[in-house]
Amino acid sequence: MHYGVVMFPTEYAIAPDELARALEERGFESVWFPEHTHIPASRQSPWPGGGELPRDYWSSYDPFVALMAAGVATKRLKLGTGICLVIERDPITMAKEVASLDRLSGGRMLFGIGGGWNAEEMENHGTDFKSRFRVLRERVLAMKEIWTKEEAAFHGEFVNFDPIWSHPKPVQKPHPPVLLGGESSHTLQRVVDFCDGWFPRGRAGDDTIVRGLADLRARAARAGRDMTTLSVSVFGAKPDPAVLERYAAAGVTRVLYGLPSAGRDTVLPLLDQYARLVR
Repeated sequence: MHYGVVMFPTEYAIAPDELARALEERGFESVWFPEHTHIPASRQSPWPGGGELPRDYWSSYDPFVALMAAGVATKRLKLGTGICLVIERDPITMAKEVASLDRLSGGRMLFGIGGGWNAEEMENHGTDFKSRFRVLRERVLAMKEIWTKEEAAFHGEFVNFDPIWSHPKPVQKPHPPVLLGGESSHTLQRVVDFCDGWFPRGRAGDDTIVRGLADLRARAARAGRDMTTLSVSVFGAKPDPAVLERYAAAGVTRVLYGLPSAGRDTVLPLLDQYARLVR
């Protein structure tokens, strides 16, 4: 089982490059940066975490820029979006961003994605909340065409383009793994249908995750997909040895510990604590 961390990269937090070096020095596998392009000031959509929405949600750097800074500072650390809101991005531009990061990092990109929870935020980008997962599916499928075809074309309900040329292509073949966030049965089926991994949240509870993993295996078997090609990464895992042992026994691929968007004096001691737990 691999170990990584997730943190909102902000101007008031430890810098992405310093965090990445510290992680690689301590033997972690990966770093993950979330994204929100903005938060509408109306605050109509309730935060799934409950209570007041933390400032980090509207203060984070663009994840691809922050991950590139982390990639330049390291040699082995994998670079993950956790998660990228594909419903708020143009698929042709996004395909270029993913491929560029993967190539410039030597094939270390992990593409975590999700449908999002803030209806007003996605509506500012032209996506209706009710159609977000149909949009997500088409954009992922369109990006796969761009990553894998010399002349890519796509014609769907939300994405339409005639044959195009787009380079660079990703280093990883056929493309960086696409990991989908969420815990519902719909999420598990979408993972089997068009993704390469499942990205559940630790706060859903280890029972939910272990049951979901069994369900994912059953769905993969029915669809004729090799389960060994589908990863499971627990986002914001509880740093509890008993929980980690249960995840490892269930076949979880990696666990990601949450870090506050804070300075080095707060973050580095936490990394040391997590590193001791991993060992």
